Amino acid sequence: MDKLTSMKVFRQVVESGSFVGAADRLGISTPMVSKHVMAIEKRLQLRLLNRNSHRLSLTEPGKLYFERCKSILEDLQETELELESLRSAPSGTLRIAFCDTCIPGLGLAKDLAEYRRRWPEVILDVSFARRDGDSAEDDHDLALSVVGDDALPPDMVARLVRRVPFRLAASRDYLERHGVPKAPDDLRRHDFITVGGPQTLSLEGPHGTMEIPLRAGLRCRTMADVAIAAASGVGLAVLPAAICSDPAFAGVLRPVLTEFRLKESGLYLLYRSRKHLPLKARKFIDLVLESGASMGEQRHTAAATSVLQYPPRRASEAALEKHRERSGPPAEPYRTQRGELAVARPAAGSAR
Repeated sequence: MDKLTSMKVFRQVVESGSFVGAADRLGISTPMVSKHVMAIEKRLQLRLLNRNSHRLSLTEPGKLYFERCKSILEDLQETELELESLRSAPSGTLRIAFCDTCIPGLGLAKDLAEYRRRWPEVILDVSFARRDGDSAEDDHDLALSVVGDDALPPDMVARLVRRVPFRLAASRDYLERHGVPKAPDDLRRHDFITVGGPQTLSLEGPHGTMEIPLRAGLRCRTMADVAIAAASGVGLAVLPAAICSDPAFAGVLRPVLTEFRLKESGLYLLYRSRKHLPLKARKFIDLVLESGASMGEQRHTAAATSVLQYPPRRASEAALEKHRERSGPPAEPYRTQRGELAVARPAAGSAR
């Protein structure tokens, strides 16, 4: 059997922890995986793996062989990547995992189309992963995820593409049936469509930040599913602002409580290492970051020329008065380092 292939199979068995896992990742049968490992042991006349019904473990010779195999295969991969970079155009298949994101609503469909226009020799293989950790599997080159800065996976390289503002919205039909929330406390009577995440909603208004518990009526796997369910009248949802203004949803979804600001997340590119990135992946990263910087600059310009305004006193103001004892006096608006206007959260226990 081919020695290099057998080395790759052996490494995958060790990293997967089983013959079945290695077979799934390599796309071959479990008996074929076993034949490759047995061929190595027969050639070396050494047992490399201890096998039992519960788990696999490396013998002392197996540990040495695994480390050498790993080093040889990584050196070979790095050499091939260096040679690939000398080519004028990338090719092959680029596997991208989208984690809980919506491609059209975040403008990523345009990035995919532009990438294909520039490098038609690359096939884009897009899949969806439920959580960020799922995207770390070896069969993905890159992942894109909307996530809070405090929830980034620690074992991956994370590149911020752009900030993602959110809006609270529901379908016009739902609001006609259940009423339009006029104040944060009204949200307690509504069902929410979620995609995991926190069980409370933080709303920042003219008198500080309020935490509102969410009553989840439907949990979805992706943000696209949340948008579709909200447009169908299932309940309220926290959606990226870009989805609310998307032509597919703009005439159906209506933002509510727009005088309150929701916490922003970031659209991040995630990948395992900077060291072994193929040319096709580097080109995609450069394109997405370039697109994100352009959109961020447009948003920064709009924010710098706008003024944060709250509506005049109305019925919802009475509801806000209930929170003053907890929130303290209103803070003066201030401008952040990015030039955006924001309202400081009152300190706990501030004097009234």
